[in-house]
Amino acid sequence: MFELIIRLSRYLFVFYIVYFLWQGVRYIAYERGFWQGSSYLATAKQRIVVIFMHITAFLILAYEPGAFTFDYDALIYAAGSLVLLIAMNVGAGRIYKGSCPLIWNGMYFLLTTGLIMLWRLDQSLASRQLIWFFVGAAAMFLMPLFLKLIPKFEKLEPLYLGAGLGLLILPFLIGTPEYGALRSVRIGLMNFQPSEMVKFLFVFYLASAFRKNKELKHTIMLCAVSAVYVGILVLQTDLGSALIFFMTFMVVMYVSTGSEILFFSGMGAMSLASMVAYRLFGHVRIRVAIWQDPWADVHGIGHQVVQSLFAISTWGLLGSGLTLGMPNRIPVVARDMMFAAICEELGSLFGIGIIGVYIMIFYRGAHIALRCRRKYYSLLAVGFTAMMAFQTFLILGGTINLIPLTGVTLPFVSYGGSSVLVSSLMIGIIQWIFMYYSESVDDGEEDYGNEDIDDEIDLGEVLDEAELEE
Repeated sequence: MFELIIRLSRYLFVFYIVYFLWQGVRYIAYERGFWQGSSYLATAKQRIVVIFMHITAFLILAYEPGAFTFDYDALIYAAGSLVLLIAMNVGAGRIYKGSCPLIWNGMYFLLTTGLIMLWRLDQSLASRQLIWFFVGAAAMFLMPLFLKLIPKFEKLEPLYLGAGLGLLILPFLIGTPEYGALRSVRIGLMNFQPSEMVKFLFVFYLASAFRKNKELKHTIMLCAVSAVYVGILVLQTDLGSALIFFMTFMVVMYVSTGSEILFFSGMGAMSLASMVAYRLFGHVRIRVAIWQDPWADVHGIGHQVVQSLFAISTWGLLGSGLTLGMPNRIPVVARDMMFAAICEELGSLFGIGIIGVYIMIFYRGAHIALRCRRKYYSLLAVGFTAMMAFQTFLILGGTINLIPLTGVTLPFVSYGGSSVLVSSLMIGIIQWIFMYYSESVDDGEEDYGNEDIDDEIDLGEVLDEAELEE
């Protein structure tokens, strides 16, 4: 009987995510004037969907069919995580007044999905992840106050550069190899990846460096600095982060300069560097070989990708049902292959919906960047949106074997404390920019920035005319 309920719940989970996305579409239609109605009601319905999905999933996870009772540990975890989500929503409404509700709701949906699947896969990891969510939320809510207290933080590029390089070098000194990459550092009981922290500093550095100076020699110098970042990550065999850093640099450079020549030259240089890396590094050749034919060594190097493909394709559009699949057969599933686990038990339709939630967040991030009144903050929004988008594309593409697999996390869903903290801060910065530097802000409202007036910009002109007008 309980198995029948689980199989019927598959339709309910598909309804949750379809209805969630539909309300997002309605919100945008209301905002653009294409549809008459309440945008507030649309986002309120999204939050209700998140709560109902959370409760539904944890009732399934907590029930013990043989004993006809509930696992109280699961119920306590469910209640604690739900209280945290509600507190985050209340805090966002008070601290980030006037911010984009679609981004918040998308983040809540992804957080809930991640907690559900982590409890299903590994309860100890789920407990640690919940702690990191609390830390990330606290940091995100303190950040506006921190930015308000720092004068001229857009001019601190030497600090961003030095701190970023110092953190990147740290694994060479006290790091421990993890899954073939030297990217983790353990200090006491805390284990973190410095490259995750550097993502935040790297975007701040790029926005500060590209803020005014558009001379060719200055751009070349920035290319060299970024190449050092990427080179260090390649030496650590952290190929995913290296590619994320590179593509973020390319997007910010293009938006800042509007130069197609520089953009395509950079892409050409990346192609040449990739061929050189393929010849020099054995782990690169292994990743490419797995991508080309994972079936050649099903029980060896191709095992992870093959198990991921089986998980995604075996149970069809609706999945096996929560708790009825075998996602733990996928190696490193909680870190690298969470999307495969989601597709296996909640269905490929739900997985497609998860991609839709990410698209909604990235669309709103790009929308904020386009409406921003000042160049520096436009570049910050572009950089953080592009970084999260490329990270999402890399891990989703690797999971379905569209591209070679790289060991990066799926933002807000995969296990990873550093990733949760940095992703939360990125969302907070994007929302902060929307509050204080969007075109919708009246000239008389409080402005926390200290930038010179000649930094003002219409970023839309960059995309239309390939140049910035200050």
